[in-house]
Amino acid sequence: MQLAAPERGLAARRRIAAAACALIAAAVPTAAHSQEATGSWTLDTSILLYGEQDRTEIFEPVARISRLFSNGHRLSGQFAYDAITGASPTGALPSGQLQTTTTPSGNTVTIAAGAVPTNEFQDQRFALDGEWEAPLARTLKSTLGAHYSSETDYMSLGGSASASYEIMDRLTTLTAGMGYNADKVSPIGGTRTGLSDGTVAVQGLDNPKNVTSGMLGVSHILSRRWLVGLSGTLQAEDGYLTDPYKVVSLVDSTTLEVSGQLTEKRPDKRQRASLLFSSVYHLNEDVFYFSLRGYSDDWNVRSGTLDLRLRHELANGKYLQPHVRYYSQSQADFYVPGLIAGQALPAYASADYRIGPLRTGTLGLTYGFHVKGMPGTVSLRAEYLRQWLATPGGEGEGEGGGGDDDRAAGGGEVRAGPVTTATIDPASIQSNMPPLNIGSFLIGYTVNF
Repeated sequence: MQLAAPERGLAARRRIAAAACALIAAAVPTAAHSQEATGSWTLDTSILLYGEQDRTEIFEPVARISRLFSNGHRLSGQFAYDAITGASPTGALPSGQLQTTTTPSGNTVTIAAGAVPTNEFQDQRFALDGEWEAPLARTLKSTLGAHYSSETDYMSLGGSASASYEIMDRLTTLTAGMGYNADKVSPIGGTRTGLSDGTVAVQGLDNPKNVTSGMLGVSHILSRRWLVGLSGTLQAEDGYLTDPYKVVSLVDSTTLEVSGQLTEKRPDKRQRASLLFSSVYHLNEDVFYFSLRGYSDDWNVRSGTLDLRLRHELANGKYLQPHVRYYSQSQADFYVPGLIAGQALPAYASADYRIGPLRTGTLGLTYGFHVKGMPGTVSLRAEYLRQWLATPGGEGEGEGGGGDDDRAAGGGEVRAGPVTTATIDPASIQSNMPPLNIGSFLIGYTVNF
């Protein structure tokens, strides 16, 4: 099943973040790599447990193995498995009366009065990634990568290439890269026409989705303790970008009661751009990590991310690393909490929270240590994320509600392509949408041999 973030977002965010973070990854070796000897192997394993309050649960084991050869070449491969279960909001509004909906698999579901409509699901995802890193000269390095993932209704196949060149006595590193993904979306129950009642679907249709990305970056060693970097990414998507399982409620203009629903519809093209500034500063013992990221796209989504980490060294190779993150996002042009029944339909409309006015705050802590008598390093990471929604319209941050599998409430004048819908009172909608609490726990193990 094509899933809402973070389910479906897991794969997409990895691909996007990989390009944005390639600069720092190339300039600042990981702890594991810094300990590698020529001709050694490194094994990184982890198990992620992720849970949303009364929503999605994820179990994700990952294994990555890499080999550093004597000529400086490195070959690595990674396998990931996701077991995903839970419930995902459909995008429909809560109603003061019972609602009956049909799921993509054809089952009928009754939603209690005042409850956020959701669809239960379960899915499995398998992903394989490979990477070949080769020094072309003393100051020039190239990296080639390949990716494949598959789940019930989504397949992704892609490749990437990047090069890093060191100048100014190797104090400055220039990085350039590009990637391409050819994906296929095969909705359960067939592909439905956008902004329709969803009763008619084309069966057995594989909808193409193509993603082309490019990245340029520079990092510079300011001193023996301080490294900074700046990278920019551009990404072009075209093809089937609609979420086939999301809907938009039709609302009576007088009573504001839900009177029906339509399938959502999004444009078939999207241009994204982001700029990432990163800084790593080595204190006497500890290391401070700082990053600030800005993002925009031609759907009019704007976002900013602030990320802070401090690795505090303890005795006997142990460490603690607290983590603080804040994320803020504006809504897309065609985001709507609902459409007024009887009005002319806009060209595009979606009530998906992921393109609404979203805010998240994260607090986390990682503890790393060595187990006596066993090689390698064990790490334990726990994080708490609180997610809520601001009032749509782009001005202010009136308290809304929502979560990683929720959608935004309405308020103010809502833009929906060329058509503007009538005002929907946010108080009548947001009261049933409190902020969402999300927790995750990860166990990791790294060993060189």
